[in-house]
Amino acid sequence: MIPLPLSTVAELTKGTLHGAAPGTMVSGPVVIDSRAVRPGGLFAAFRGENVDGHDYADAALAAGAAAVLAERPSGGPTVLVDDVQEALGLLARGVLARLPDTAVVGITGSAGKTSTKDLVAQVLRRSGPTVATAGSFNNEIGLPLTVLRAGEETRRLVVELGARGVGHIAYLTRIAPPRVGVVLNVGSAHIGEFGSREMVARAKGELVEALPASGTAVLNADDPMVRAMAARTPAKIVLFGRVPEATVRAEDEWLDEAGRARFSLVTPEGTAPVSLRLHGAHAVSNALAAAAVGRELGMDAAEIAAGLSEAGQASRWRMEVRERADGVTVVNDAYNANPESMRAAIDTLAHMTRGRAAAGRAPRAFAVLGEMRELGASSATEHAKIGQHVARSGIAGLVVVGRGAAAMAEGAGQVGSWTGECVQVDDVGAAVTVLRERLRPRDVVLVKASRVVGLERAAEELLREPSSGDAEGAGGEPA
Repeated sequence: MIPLPLSTVAELTKGTLHGAAPGTMVSGPVVIDSRAVRPGGLFAAFRGENVDGHDYADAALAAGAAAVLAERPSGGPTVLVDDVQEALGLLARGVLARLPDTAVVGITGSAGKTSTKDLVAQVLRRSGPTVATAGSFNNEIGLPLTVLRAGEETRRLVVELGARGVGHIAYLTRIAPPRVGVVLNVGSAHIGEFGSREMVARAKGELVEALPASGTAVLNADDPMVRAMAARTPAKIVLFGRVPEATVRAEDEWLDEAGRARFSLVTPEGTAPVSLRLHGAHAVSNALAAAAVGRELGMDAAEIAAGLSEAGQASRWRMEVRERADGVTVVNDAYNANPESMRAAIDTLAHMTRGRAAAGRAPRAFAVLGEMRELGASSATEHAKIGQHVARSGIAGLVVVGRGAAAMAEGAGQVGSWTGECVQVDDVGAAVTVLRERLRPRDVVLVKASRVVGLERAAEELLREPSSGDAEGAGGEPA
């Protein structure tokens, strides 16, 4: 955060000082974990479901915090406020107002927000100091914390905007008013909370509604519900996608044997080749969104293409591809899941396996899939469709983890032409056991579910080298 005296912090947060000298400077980061306190920083004491940050105020001060932002006095300098969450947002908005040369890029969508945010940040860093959301800290706490990491040298601030309902994104844009707003897609994620895709579109469109007339709305031309958002903003419209009318588009697209996309980036100013390091055809759309942002902020096609080609996976458990010494490849996409991202990951798994077959002895593909949460009344139907997609994709084995995903097994069984094997298990440990009995060198395994399922643990266990006993019993064909 830019250095501020406590008197200004109190003014911005509508708070009062308690046991604090007005001139004391906050010169370190703002944190909500007392263990992350740095000298001169500010500790925001949040009340959580299980932990009350106020109980750690004294520890934060002892670690060097200049003060505590809290709802009750602590044993040292405190900025007293009525609501810490609201105060944190007010502080972030006040700090950003003091950074007029910082362009805010807001990104939202049903799927791909974090991956796109990471791509945008990596591209923009080539043209100037850039701060971006860490991981997927995209809510009313994470977004202000991101803003407060910006300094006077920051030229680009890339923020991911999540929503659990209508009005959430509007609130976030009041904290960090965007100059560029990116809407990726409108899908089925959280449809159980929103009620319909139309309501999802209404919520996501709050981002473009927040743009000024001098701003830019970057919209996915391949998604009709996103494209329709052009009518909801006075800002300039830039379309990205695969259709010919997109301002920024991909041509001559293909996937290498590892499922990494290659394409020509086409812009009105020029064309440049892109070779993504990310896996899956769905990464192309995310890359085009990032390219459109870079173009709007003054970068040329060649520079953007170079940034995209060098960009890696910056956030964990999103199509992380790792290979064991025996040649088994594990694709860890366990951070989250919805019907659209599930199908994209399964398609990538099938392609990677076909690519390996072209290079030698045919490997097999296995999908370890768990529940997709927050799908409401459509949950069973959507899970069954994913099972059908697995079967139609030629996957050798499907391991369904947990009762919430049981309909996947039913869906797979409905595809009469499928010759693969489906196994249902109760937990992560059982899934690992099933796979260890079946995997042989050069096989490919996809692990994916909603975050709460914790399937990343399966990926981590599968990456451990099998024991000699495991190896002796492995390698048989699926029953």
